[in-house]
Amino acid sequence: MTNPIRLWTSAAYHPAFRCGGWAFVREAGGQLSGGAGGERYTSAGRMALAGLAAGLRDLPAGAAPLAVSTSSPELAAFAGVLARLGQAGAANSPDEDIDLWAQILAAARGRAVGLIRAAAEPGTPGAFTAAWAELARDKAKATGPFAAAIPKANLAKVAGLEA
Repeated sequence: MTNPIRLWTSAAYHPAFRCGGWAFVREAGGQLSGGAGGERYTSAGRMALAGLAAGLRDLPAGAAPLAVSTSSPELAAFAGVLARLGQAGAANSPDEDIDLWAQILAAARGRAVGLIRAAAEPGTPGAFTAAWAELARDKAKATGPFAAAIPKANLAKVAGLEA
């Protein structure tokens, strides 16, 4: 059996300023990668989906299953939709944020997707992504929309992962 691709995502949103950030860490085939980004004039749900879409972008070839861990209640609300994504004849995505759903659907096609709601406990990949999501939210508030890779040196310090 193929080892699953593990993905941790987090989103942060500030309702007063309507700005948000997202971050992900992905472990696939022993390789770590990660990214963060943010937007102004957005919603909490859009930020959760943007983090997932970014984490699924450029997945390694094959049909390895996806194990997604998130602390985002907005993403957890889509657990049923995400579980059906890799299945043939799966129902279409929700009507909002269709640009992100199209990216998620394309990346997940033919893969089993499991979603785990996990608290961002200190010293875990979830806490690492939560901190980066907050940083991304603050950067987006100050400078506008962006997306960037998390430096490899930072990824090497993520507790609980083997690079």
